Amino acid sequence: MAKEQEERSTYRIQDDGIGGEVRIADEVVTIIAGLAATEVKGVASMAGNITNELVAKLGMRSLSKGVKIDVGEDSLSVDLGINIEYGYSIPEVSKAVQEKVKNAIETMTGLTVSEVNIRIADVNLENDK
Repeated sequence: MAKEQEERSTYRIQDDGIGGEVRIADEVVTIIAGLAATEVKGVASMAGNITNELVAKLGMRSLSKGVKIDVGEDSLSVDLGINIEYGYSIPEVSKAVQEKVKNAIETMTGLTVSEVNIRIADVNLENDK
């Protein structure tokens, strides 16, 4: 059963038959997506579901908060929930996030990203600048 669960949460990206294989855990892919998204100007933070928010308040912060991936046969899709800074164009920030996340995952893992779906969860009205 543990081996079966390992198979579901990791993805083989290299198996050359000589040096062995390389597997990536799904948590690594979600962390890459979350970090790439927060690097885009206009993104205030990632938005998680209620469980993620409660876990964060208890001090167990997750770098993959607000990110869900779905791996298909030959590609993966990414769903992101973000909080956006007030004053930024939602379509422009969303497009930049989609490009940044897709490029980061494909460059770092070699996996093909078929789509990056964005959900704007909140607008950050605080101006801490």
